[in-house]
Amino acid sequence: MEKLRRVLSGHEDEEQGLTAQVLDASTLSFGTRVKWFAICFVTGIFCSILGTAFLWLPSGLKLFAVFYTIGNIAALASTCFLMGPVKQLKKMFEPTRLIATIVMLLCLICTLCAVFWWGKKGLALLFCILQFLAMTC
Repeated sequence: MEKLRRVLSGHEDEEQGLTAQVLDASTLSFGTRVKWFAICFVTGIFCSILGTAFLWLPSGLKLFAVFYTIGNIAALASTCFLMGPVKQLKKMFEPTRLIATIVMLLCLICTLCAVFWWGKKGLALLFCILQFLAMTC
């Protein structure tokens, strides 16, 4: 159990610098991290399912795009609680994940732009599909 705590809290066996020690001193407890992970993860799933339900309503494509995007953001936030935001960003921007991360972040932004500013619902749906594909890569 202790090994799982160290991995999820970002504690590694190598020496830590001053910045890492300061960040570790101000981190949340393991129990709090798990609770907020569960809250954000369930919220993300709920928003994605709710958005899918809105997809079948007349003129519900706008709501689908918004709720699906909020669901993906909540899912990303949930993993930040487990690993910590700095470690999450480091892993997201590793060379093997760089393209998928950039595509996903751009699609999150472009989905909301397509819905609210450009008024292109078909484009918003395309960006939602690309969000899904980028998250699964």
